Amino acid sequence: MPPTFIPQVRPSEFDAWMAACGSAAPVVLDVREPWELQTASIRPAPGFRVVAVPMNEIPRRLAELDPATPVACLCHHGARSQRVAAFLAHQQFEQVANIAGGIDAWSLERDTSVPRY
Repeated sequence: MPPTFIPQVRPSEFDAWMAACGSAAPVVLDVREPWELQTASIRPAPGFRVVAVPMNEIPRRLAELDPATPVACLCHHGARSQRVAAFLAHQQFEQVANIAGGIDAWSLERDTSVPRY
């Protein structure tokens, strides 16, 4: 049964969340629209990779994601990514989190070189 609670991970807590994932390198699933990715994007770093799939394309592109790989969903402020995280949990993804505050918080808490919009 999928969890009813989706963990909320602040960007400042992301390294601790990754460490809790064990040996599996997580995916940051950016569910924003292409124009948003052009405006501001996070860079992959050691320990995680970034996959961009707009929210409305997730159901038909689900096979591109591995349910056994930890996934942290990201959007602008955290609402769309929360919905995607809940959807993934219901699709039997084993470890799903929402990046609380989205890329806006990522810019404030983790990487100030990421533009805010």
